[in-house]
Amino acid sequence: MESLYEQLTNYRDSDACAFHMPGHKRKPCGSSLALSAAYGIDITEIEGFDNLHQPEGILKEAQRSAAALYGAEETFFLVNGSTCGVLAAIAAATGKGDRILMARNCHRSAYHAAFLQELRVSYLYPGVWSDYNIADAVDPLLVKQELDRQRACGEKEAAAVVVTSPTYEGVTSDIAALSDIVHSYGKILIVDEAHGAHFGFHKAFPENAVRQGADLVVHSLHKTLPAMTQTALLHVNGGRVDRERLRRYLRIFQTSSPSYVLMASADTCLRTIKREGAAFWEPMLNERERIADKMGECSHLALIGPPFPKECRMKDMEPGKLVIGAKDGSIDGKRLYDLLRERYHLQMEMAAQRYVVGILTPADTEEGTDRLIQALTEIDREITAGLKKDGKAKKGTEEVDGRREPERTTVPLRAVMTIAKACESPFGISRLEESAGKIAAEFITPYPPGIPFAAPGEELTEEIIARTLACIHQGLNVQGVENNRIRTVRIEGE
Repeated sequence: MESLYEQLTNYRDSDACAFHMPGHKRKPCGSSLALSAAYGIDITEIEGFDNLHQPEGILKEAQRSAAALYGAEETFFLVNGSTCGVLAAIAAATGKGDRILMARNCHRSAYHAAFLQELRVSYLYPGVWSDYNIADAVDPLLVKQELDRQRACGEKEAAAVVVTSPTYEGVTSDIAALSDIVHSYGKILIVDEAHGAHFGFHKAFPENAVRQGADLVVHSLHKTLPAMTQTALLHVNGGRVDRERLRRYLRIFQTSSPSYVLMASADTCLRTIKREGAAFWEPMLNERERIADKMGECSHLALIGPPFPKECRMKDMEPGKLVIGAKDGSIDGKRLYDLLRERYHLQMEMAAQRYVVGILTPADTEEGTDRLIQALTEIDREITAGLKKDGKAKKGTEEVDGRREPERTTVPLRAVMTIAKACESPFGISRLEESAGKIAAEFITPYPPGIPFAAPGEELTEEIIARTLACIHQGLNVQGVENNRIRTVRIEGE
């Protein structure tokens, strides 16, 4: 069958005169000629091109093909990114005021869904790989224990369970085990697998969450596959999710004017994956192996991965993620990130406090890998020389202006009110250093990865404040904090 891209280019090259949106009428109109190809296939919902919100033709077939590729009963194209998919999935699985059980390291879009649905949130706190302060996988036993507790104490039970797998660092949870447990309680399992759109396409990758039994799965095509930014998928399986309710929320959270350029990009990407098969991933995996071999020779920097501590639940970190940090704490993540960017013109995906994250895909080249290897080995040698000059090495946790960097919290923050109530309450402005004991009225979120340190309605602790200050001092982007001031809920009488 003709692809969406082919049909769009045929229309572009025809003698059809456009008296319809968009206003550029398929011409650059003074914009950069580099955009002319995109302008040429950028149309609206006209005859012959189907409608994403009620597909009956070419878009329906494209979505069916995507579903077959991933093993889903039904798949929806998303042009508002994975955020749209997470919002729609949680809204479809819950009613107003319901309870939801959610991993504390979920993306902020899941918290926004809780706000919109006025949900009461119970959190699952993954453990921590303390050497690098990396969140562990979600333990299925924790899910069972919390669902048992809710049922035993007679409180309103969670309507759905939400987990992120893989995480920004590539840590994957046992989705098959989670599916069995969640379904045994009659609940819906939602998996934010945004960073795992490539899962299941090669034996080196974990199986995707769709085939492991999850009810709703979100994939960001653009994160790890050759597709344009904002392209994503939402998959649904089984009868636990009301499909019509899901479609209703997709119409709410998706634009009513979906981009045909983005949809063509998604369709073309998936056709490529299907056509190329496992061979598509071999060059990327070879480059990963080259990086790992060279980094194995470094004295300080390491490609973080197995073997994992015995206490960790993670079985693996997916090979598309390059998580690089100093084994001895001799350089922090932000400094490493800045060196790679400023000196070597290597732009990594994210800087964390103790490591950087890069993303490796089939679009990477040997030349790019060579530059990264050279940069990392040079930096490693400089660290060695600097430590010899100083006569000692810094070990373990970094200190920032005498403040010891706090570990990632594993202790639940006390939720005084729901996210929705806190966001709608009167607020005041508090100095971050003086806000312990106050109730957050806004998300405090390092971005990336977009996982909140604190959510609205939670009582702030000295530990969270210290973590936030340490991130700010390192130059990391922390949203919700401006000039070391934050919004806190104004309590009557204050």
